[in-house]
Amino acid sequence: MICFPNAKINIGLFVTEKRADGYHNLETIFFPVKICDALEIIAAEETSITTHGLAVAGEAQQNLVWKAWELLQKDFPAKLAPVNIQLLKKIPMGAGMGGGSADGAFMLDLLNRFFALGLDQAQLAVYALQLGSDCPFFIYNEPCFAGGRGELLQPIALDLGQYTIQVICPEVHITTADAFRNISPGPAAFDLQKINELATKDWPQHIFNDFERPVFKAHPELEAIKQQFYAQGALYAAMSGTGSTIYGIMEKGKQATITSRLNFETFIC
Repeated sequence: MICFPNAKINIGLFVTEKRADGYHNLETIFFPVKICDALEIIAAEETSITTHGLAVAGEAQQNLVWKAWELLQKDFPAKLAPVNIQLLKKIPMGAGMGGGSADGAFMLDLLNRFFALGLDQAQLAVYALQLGSDCPFFIYNEPCFAGGRGELLQPIALDLGQYTIQVICPEVHITTADAFRNISPGPAAFDLQKINELATKDWPQHIFNDFERPVFKAHPELEAIKQQFYAQGALYAAMSGTGSTIYGIMEKGKQATITSRLNFETFIC
């Protein structure tokens, strides 16, 4: 059985406070985009994982796909038989697009269907939260306003089908820990739940990513990419998550010609 975990972009990202447990509260919109990995499970004599495509750092047992298997195997030992896991990585890592989180969440759903566990979305989301704060989003996989650590989700009617979303993924890996270390929490500059009250062309005056200031300071080439989007007619451009992905929302069928001393990959959604 095969599935295709997709990436997300953040539309707005406000870090509102640091919590007593060390995490941060935030407000953002998670928006799914069609940049996908491929994930397949096949019945086997023992469980194993093989990765292809982009290199995945760390031990296989630290991969969220493997951890998703462990979570469900612990609670359903009589139902989960061994599988061979094949993961083709296309979504850049450390890019702010949630590729690893998507893989983990899609693995939960894949195992649920493959072994007929009977878990509904709400139950899968509980398991997903054990993998990571943004993993529950990929269970629902529709535009959502997110609060808390990113796990408090409220579907939002946001359709960008009339635009082209151009995504630039530079070869700059930014760790979430480093990004949060340089952030100063504060009240959200705009209530993202009211995004539909704004015309898309007015987003740049109201909707921001709080991580851009410290990340652009450390990597000015990323800010230059964002400015190229605006210089070539983007209605809105921003960094996704903690970076380093920069995306532009363009008129349908239009693309910006981006140049940079950084190596980068371009996706059109």
